[in-house]
Amino acid sequence: MSPLPAPPARPAPALPTGQVPHRVRGRLVTVDEPLRLGSGGRRAAAQVRFLRECQSHDLVVRWFPATDDPLFTGPAREVSATAGLLRHLPAPAPLPGEPPALAEWRERHAYGQLYHRNGPDFVTVMDRRDPSAAARFTIDDPDLLTAFRTFQDATAVAGLDATGREAVDLLAGERLARVTDGWVVALPPRIRRWPVPCSDI
Repeated sequence: MSPLPAPPARPAPALPTGQVPHRVRGRLVTVDEPLRLGSGGRRAAAQVRFLRECQSHDLVVRWFPATDDPLFTGPAREVSATAGLLRHLPAPAPLPGEPPALAEWRERHAYGQLYHRNGPDFVTVMDRRDPSAAARFTIDDPDLLTAFRTFQDATAVAGLDATGREAVDLLAGERLARVTDGWVVALPPRIRRWPVPCSDI
């Protein structure tokens, strides 16, 4: 009996480039400079987008926060809130003197805590970041759906019309988008493999 052929190699995922210098080796992504997720603005939004896309592909990401970043140095309550919002993304590697919220992020992180799936003229979102308050959303309003798709990229709030700004408020209110220093980015990764048995979704 002849051996089974080896499965085809998975093609390298197309990750966003520019704001986050990185190297990819197999499923490991190594970020070449500290990230500043807590500092706000376009750069932080682009870095969140990068981690979201890595999570979408279920990649292992090695990254460190900048030690002068508010995510590392800020008040404990704010650090905890930011870490809780981003807990579905790959967690930072440990650093001496880090806030407890970052260690908790590593401990509680898992693939599939927050994700979206595309349908015809709608998107479904599952949010399990807080197990005691899991939620499922269907985004089918045309304006809100357009905004959600626009916010897959880091987007300047000042460039949006009134409908777009209303969408920012709605998505941020449900913790499905992060808004910081005038920039917004959607948080749920697009799911590319089931995190739990299909019967549980």
